[in-house]
Amino acid sequence: MTNFDFMENFVTDINDLDLKKTYTYSDYILWKFKERVELIKGKIFKMSPAPNISHQEISRNINRILDHYFFNKSCKVFYAPLDVLLTDKKKSSEENEIYTVVQPDLCVICDLEKIADGKKCVGAPDLVIEILSPGNSKKEMDSKFDLYQESGVLEYWLVYPEEKSINIFVLKDNKYIGLKPVSEGQILTSYIFPELKADMDKIFI
Repeated sequence: MTNFDFMENFVTDINDLDLKKTYTYSDYILWKFKERVELIKGKIFKMSPAPNISHQEISRNINRILDHYFFNKSCKVFYAPLDVLLTDKKKSSEENEIYTVVQPDLCVICDLEKIADGKKCVGAPDLVIEILSPGNSKKEMDSKFDLYQESGVLEYWLVYPEEKSINIFVLKDNKYIGLKPVSEGQILTSYIFPELKADMDKIFI
């Protein structure tokens, strides 16, 4: 295929896609429309519009805490947009067999081979953080919970801006165990990084 042929395959209008169809990462990389989407088990999920100010502030505050803790450590912190390709462990990791591409709000990756090409993460991050916003659907969040569990994300934080609380889920025996929610006035402690602590009052300022 020539470069011209490749360009011809780009999709520039989301309305040209069949939202009932199952897609893979090899399709995803040809989408050049303005809408941001994620691919969850082959199905297209439209992402929320630009995050509101509260969402951005919370993300920045958590990112500041993570950056401080992981500075000069082998693990690296990333924030959206970063394509994270989650593979079915029973299948090949060829691009035409990857059916899930998500963009977590924040994530920590310790196996740097997963980001070796400098463009995306192939495989599960160690820690994933998602901040709820009014545009997040229950179906989307339920699907992501299952995805992160199935793909082997070791720790998952689900942040509730309105309640000013964070739920932490830890992977044990391939199933998530929910820890006691952490809220205002408390100190959050990561399970897989026990020295990583965060004052909740510095997250929800």
